[in-house]
Amino acid sequence: MTGTMRLADTLLVNATAYTMDAAQPRATELAVADGRILAVGDDLRHVVGPATEVVDLGGRCVLPGLTDSHIHFASYALTARRLDLRQAASLDDLLSAVGRRASAAAPAPDGTPQWIEGFGWDQERWPEGRFPSSADLDRVAPKQPVVLRAKSGHALVANTAALERAGITTATPDPAGGRIGRQPNGCPDGMLFEESAMHLVEDCVPAPSDDVLNRALCEAFQSAWRLGLTTIHDMDEADAFAAFQRLHLQEALGLRVVKYLPAEMADQAAELSMHMPGDRNWLRVGGIKVFADGALGARTAALLAPYDGEPDNWGILTIDEGELRILAEQALAGQLPLAVHAIGDRANRLVLDVLTETAPGRPTRSPHRIEHAQLLHSDDIGRFAKLGIVASMQPIHATQDRAMAERYWGARCATAYAWRSLLRVGAVLAFGSDCPVEDLNPFLGIHAAVTRSGIGREEAGAQWYPEQCLTVGEAVIAYTLGPALAAGLKDCAGALAPNMLADLVILDRDIFECDATEIPETRVLATVIAGKFVYREL
Repeated sequence: MTGTMRLADTLLVNATAYTMDAAQPRATELAVADGRILAVGDDLRHVVGPATEVVDLGGRCVLPGLTDSHIHFASYALTARRLDLRQAASLDDLLSAVGRRASAAAPAPDGTPQWIEGFGWDQERWPEGRFPSSADLDRVAPKQPVVLRAKSGHALVANTAALERAGITTATPDPAGGRIGRQPNGCPDGMLFEESAMHLVEDCVPAPSDDVLNRALCEAFQSAWRLGLTTIHDMDEADAFAAFQRLHLQEALGLRVVKYLPAEMADQAAELSMHMPGDRNWLRVGGIKVFADGALGARTAALLAPYDGEPDNWGILTIDEGELRILAEQALAGQLPLAVHAIGDRANRLVLDVLTETAPGRPTRSPHRIEHAQLLHSDDIGRFAKLGIVASMQPIHATQDRAMAERYWGARCATAYAWRSLLRVGAVLAFGSDCPVEDLNPFLGIHAAVTRSGIGREEAGAQWYPEQCLTVGEAVIAYTLGPALAAGLKDCAGALAPNMLADLVILDRDIFECDATEIPETRVLATVIAGKFVYREL
């Protein structure tokens, strides 16, 4: 038993608590006071007072609050305003959905056609096996400008009306780090690859008002609570940071947020981090987010050798070595880490090389991290631990991308999504969802990490490179302790121990004991943040 003689605000009894604290890994009782863990043990009667709420959990499983270490939360919050194309099983499905939206859309207040925004299409699922085009969209929406982001987030398709509003013509050059899809005659075909190209169109789309974004975020907080999330590491743009700041000042921030700022804010990031108002355990600047390459879905992830079947395609490096070094120096000058998106093995090697040159001996408030780290050369795996770089990964990508990875990466998949290999060399894993690219539910990620297979008993034997599987305990650490370390919060978050933040989740089953095939069915019965029940079915 640990703790002091202070009295608890809340005492949870008859629990099966997995604390993630090496000093006391299991406990049956947890006491909370003033938003922090007061005591952990098996008999805490001495902290019960007249005002203590005693909650009998009936033996239920308790974990530290879960963290999504890579999410685009504002994008997720706004998905209800956009056409959801994740279930489109063909190009015709996509076009039917766009056509219905175009028929129902009213004009904007100034009388001009409203933009139609959508997300989530995946050409790899379609029998057509090709990217959509502006000509396809023009057939169903000739008047309204249409812009539809792919599931990967690294490509979009726009119709002619949208291309015209953006001023994209045959004469428009490819922007640095991006590519404009073209017909054989050089005319744009509607496809835009990577942020620099996609922004040519997306910058023309009217942004949601502050009120709309605030309301959307507050609704999304509730969805996160129902899934046991208490903290997010957000990778969205500057408008999301402004919204989180507004809500924080209004004491309406429903999750703890570690915000990674876009590269264009690098010159302000250190100053913003130093002078953040309010409780930094609720909102803090984590570091600077940088893109080094594209994605597998768009076949723009930068590779050391060409994509299988595409001998001329090595992917796209969206930043060159010199630019990345400059950003690293800016971050290091303010003691902030880089969080670098790198999916292909060439991009990962670039990041590792630059940080090898710039980072050793220079302190940062939290570790540098590579986001996704999906395909690694075997020579580079050990460099994560040697340099102290966190592997910020999303397990569900492995099960969702398996067929596509095998098609385009072939035998290289032996070191793709290499969680076990990274742990073996001593690297820290921090897991997330990349939502809205994938589902927000962290239990789908835990299942993917443990099984490397699809959902359901019939899929249980179809493990993909099973030597890379994790145990349930290792996967849970990657949603708790790993993210706390990655964010510089290891002294107050990620475990249920005295003086730690009282963030925890209560489950309907013991995921350490149930069959792994049942983990995706896990239901959250309660979520506690700062000692308060924000969601409760008990």
